[in-house]
Amino acid sequence: MSVACAPWDTPLNMSKAITAARPSLGIFERGLTLWVALAILGGIALGNLVPGLMTMVSRLEVAHVNLPVAILIWAMIFPMMVNVDFSSLRHVGERPRGLVVTIVVNWLIKPFTMAALGVLFLEDIFGGLIPRAEAQSYIAGMILLGVAPCTAMVFVWSELTRGDATYTLVQVALNDLIMIFAFAPITAFLLGVTDIHVPWETLLLSVVLYVAIPLIAGAQYRRRLMSRGGASAVTSFTTRAKPYTMAGLLLMVMLLFAFQGERITAEPYHILLIAIPLLVQSYGIFAIAYVWAWGWRIPFPVAAPCALIGTSNFFELAVAVAISLFGLHSGAALATVVGVLVEVPVMLSLVALANRTRPLFDRRAG
Repeated sequence: MSVACAPWDTPLNMSKAITAARPSLGIFERGLTLWVALAILGGIALGNLVPGLMTMVSRLEVAHVNLPVAILIWAMIFPMMVNVDFSSLRHVGERPRGLVVTIVVNWLIKPFTMAALGVLFLEDIFGGLIPRAEAQSYIAGMILLGVAPCTAMVFVWSELTRGDATYTLVQVALNDLIMIFAFAPITAFLLGVTDIHVPWETLLLSVVLYVAIPLIAGAQYRRRLMSRGGASAVTSFTTRAKPYTMAGLLLMVMLLFAFQGERITAEPYHILLIAIPLLVQSYGIFAIAYVWAWGWRIPFPVAAPCALIGTSNFFELAVAVAISLFGLHSGAALATVVGVLVEVPVMLSLVALANRTRPLFDRRAG
């Protein structure tokens, strides 16, 4: 999102910039976990009541890409990409410590801890409850979540902690650029280490289809909006697109659970078993980034967003890649959607924790 940002050392002007630059968490977003849960129940019901229809929809594929799901994912991703402002990268050197924490946690720690926790919980601790083949499929979905740091909701988490508007824009733009080049190699490496082999061409196609093309299209459309009406035009577009984005998310979740409705009915406890390592990962990653930022004397308006972006996931990308690589009926796709279910309550709890511990950062900064 573009905004004429005030100097970073002017708290009053920055507060105004934050308010103007980013959306607040509305009623729908606050209840997202409830809506996702209802979509899951609706999907499971559809999968059991009309399995023939779900089979027909699942066959609407081109090059391993399910067309209905691809359309819904694009409906979610494109408005988010319009928010990304690459001109903010000119500020990349102004608060380097926060960006170091973000990059190291997102790309050198989080993907590997996610894979390790997946193996620890789903193959070792829960090994007697889940067949190994299913456990590996769930681990693959967790890895995809771990290699996809958040690019959209981080604006909301940053605002709720009164984060630095300019820093948030910089970190999102930088993460998106890194994702284009790092997502496929890290994903292929971690899947290979866990004995899950995937075709490189399918993985690269997913990155192009769900990251590169939406990012380029979003940048072009953003430029067009800016030329017509400036930052207010971008804000107006994202506001109008929000209902379609949320509808796309819920419909996609419903479809995914409908495709696996009969299987979930037979093994409902698998959702809980997947959620446990995801919860451990989320709180653990936040603790690493947040404590590191505190120890490095990073100001709270930078520390909070840099910890939250690593904790949150770009689950739309993870879902899309899971479907392309493993199929709609796979455990990998199921695991990525469980990530959607747990993310919002986890992130809201971490926002509350960050706000309560802000005095620790303020006292350390003098």
